[in-house]
Amino acid sequence: MSPPRFPSVDEYLASLAPTKARTLGSVIALVLSEFPGLEAKIAWNVPQIHRDGKYVFGVSSLTRHLALAPWSEAVIDDFRERLEGAGYVVRKNLFQIPDDWEIDRDLVKDLVQARLAELDEAR
Repeated sequence: MSPPRFPSVDEYLASLAPTKARTLGSVIALVLSEFPGLEAKIAWNVPQIHRDGKYVFGVSSLTRHLALAPWSEAVIDDFRERLEGAGYVVRKNLFQIPDDWEIDRDLVKDLVQARLAELDEAR
């Protein structure tokens, strides 16, 4: 049996346990409020934030944690020390957060800003 397909970010969040939904919804709301030119949509069946078709930041719920991804190995590498120093598990292109994460607003904004700068340089 395949997992359900989500036509919208709201439906994805509604499918999650309340704590996970609240955390991911808050991260998405923070990014969209701080960076008005960005939009959220479902891609690969999870919420992705993009600008002009270029992916900026993704969020997803996994069994034992949540994942945040700035869509760039270079951005992750630039932030690796900061992320690992804060105790996050860091992978090649994402980092893991607990379901009930108290959002580090500065970290999220800095990651999005770094990814947007990377996209601007590529223009």
